Amino acid sequence: MENSKSYIKFIISLLIFGSNGLVASLISLSSNEIVFLRTFIGGIFLLAILLYQKKPLASLKNKRHFFFVVMSGVSMGISWLFLYEAYKCTGVSLATLIYYCGPVFVMILSPVLFKESFTTAKVFGFAAVLLGMLCVNINSLSGEGFSKGILLSLLGAVFFALMTVLNKEGSSITGIENSAISILASCATAAVFTAVRYGISFEIPAGSIAPIIFIGLINTGLGCYLYFSSMSSLPAQTVSVSGYLEPLSALVFSALFLHETLLPLQLLGAFLIIGGAAFGEFMKDRVHVDYVTIRIPLPHIAKSH
Repeated sequence: MENSKSYIKFIISLLIFGSNGLVASLISLSSNEIVFLRTFIGGIFLLAILLYQKKPLASLKNKRHFFFVVMSGVSMGISWLFLYEAYKCTGVSLATLIYYCGPVFVMILSPVLFKESFTTAKVFGFAAVLLGMLCVNINSLSGEGFSKGILLSLLGAVFFALMTVLNKEGSSITGIENSAISILASCATAAVFTAVRYGISFEIPAGSIAPIIFIGLINTGLGCYLYFSSMSSLPAQTVSVSGYLEPLSALVFSALFLHETLLPLQLLGAFLIIGGAAFGEFMKDRVHVDYVTIRIPLPHIAKSH
C-alpha cells in the first residue's frame, strides 16, 4: 500500500514537471526573471519543509559534497535560463525534446567520467537519439541551419548533463536537502544574471502573478517534494524509466493547450529521442559488450526542477 502511494506521488510529480512550459507561457516576463522567481518561491518552500523536519543536515558534515551540490544547482540554474528562453524561441515541444538529450550526454560520457563501459544498449540508445534529433530539426537544418531556439536548447541540455555529473559527486546529500540547496543555488545564479543584465528591480504584470506563484509553489516546491519523498520507496529502475513520462507529458500539454503541432517526421524524432534515452537507461545493466571486463553502474541521479 505504501509503495502504491509512493508511485502515485511520483507520477503526479512528473506530470507537474511536464507542465513547466505550459505555465511559463502564461508569464509575461523574461526567461531569467521567470527562473529567478520560480526558484526563489520553490526554494523557500523546500527550505521550510527541511527545517520543519528537523533532521540532521548531511551538508554540515561534508563540505566537499556540499560544494558539489551547490555547483550542481548553479548548473541547473544556467540550464533553466537557456531552456526557458528556448521555450519562447522555438516552442515548448521542440525545446523539451532537445533539452532531454542531457541525460544521454551523461550516458555517453560515463566511460570517461565514471569509468563505466560502453554497452550495446548505450550505443543503440545514443544512435536513436541522434537520429531523432535529425528528424526533429530537419526543417531547420535544411533552411537556415541551427536556429537560436535549437542552440539554446542544446546549451540547456549540456548544463543539464553537467548538473547531473556534479550532483553525483555530492552523493552524501540526498532528498529534500539536496533539492533545497540546488534550487536555492539556482535562484542565486538567476538573481546574479538578472541583476547584471536588467538591474535589481523589475515589474510583474498583474496577469502574471498567479502563474508565477503556481510555478514556484506547485511546479517547483510541491513537485520536488513529491518527487524526492516518493522516489526513495521505489525501485531505481522504475524511477529511471518512469521519468520519461515528464517529456512525454510536456509534448501532450503543449499540443492540447498551446496548440503546438509536430510534423509526422518530428513525431518520429520524438519517439526516437525519448525511446532511445529510455532504452539506454533501462537496458544498461542487462547488455554488455564482450570486450569490456570492468563496469561500474551509474546510479540514477535525481534531478531538481
